[in-house]
Amino acid sequence: MTLDVVGFGALNVDKLYRVNRIARENEESFVTGLTESCGGSAANTIVALGKLGLRTGFVGKLADDREGDLHLEKFKKWNIDTGGIVESKEGRSGRVIGFVDQEGERALYIDPGVNDELELDEIDVSYMREAEFLHLTSFVGERPFLHQCSIVKKITGSVKISLDPGILYARKGLDSLKPILSRAKVVLPSQAEVNILTGEDYRKGARRLIEEGSEIVAVKLGEKGCYVTDGEDNFLVEPYKVEVVDTTGAGDAFSAGFLYGLIKGNNLRKCGEIGNFVASKCIEKSGARAGLPTTLNLG
Repeated sequence: MTLDVVGFGALNVDKLYRVNRIARENEESFVTGLTESCGGSAANTIVALGKLGLRTGFVGKLADDREGDLHLEKFKKWNIDTGGIVESKEGRSGRVIGFVDQEGERALYIDPGVNDELELDEIDVSYMREAEFLHLTSFVGERPFLHQCSIVKKITGSVKISLDPGILYARKGLDSLKPILSRAKVVLPSQAEVNILTGEDYRKGARRLIEEGSEIVAVKLGEKGCYVTDGEDNFLVEPYKVEVVDTTGAGDAFSAGFLYGLIKGNNLRKCGEIGNFVASKCIEKSGARAGLPTTLNLG
């Protein structure tokens, strides 16, 4: 089976508590609601792409438990191929506990479970070689990150690499990420992640990532939209103005829209617009997936 995009990252079930505000040290706040949904950065992006009609698959690890069954059920719903997912008879599937305030801002706590127990010999590299894009996102543990670096070196030819580093991988620094950055067709960091990685603002930082070998950098700027460059052309793309309910998964949704644009042959500015649109639909509803669109009506 030839797939448009295969995701490779952690699989978590998100329990998101709506709170009056996010408490700091020695403070208290109260819960106003609770939602539970499947998550994981790469998984959210793959579901978004599946909803838009692309052929998608996934590489990761789940336990034989309620949370694992929930992931497989949701993937099946959107026709996402699960041939690359390893199922463990022991341990527990990954979980995230999150707190979302009245402005849609969040704080997350990750319990990785079997995500960090994924072994290199459990991964079917041939499965990834059938995809146009291999989309990488972060794990908490070092072992699966090293597996990603190893696999990127093994996959050559027509498979393009995309990386959404997240804060966890940004904190590893440029040197650690070089095996992936040097092969990346596109890197999709947030403004904060660019700063952590390079110590520069998003424009200079994006240029630095290009110098490390990435062909395209699309920086997520939140309410300011996105900044896109290939080292020659660069665009600051305005966001869609919507009422923010929850920012959970907004970056993952942007990545999906941007990748969709690339796969469909759009120019960089248009890819940025599609990314902004998919992200805007995501943040209009609670959770990372409820608002994801099935069609593109950019207006």
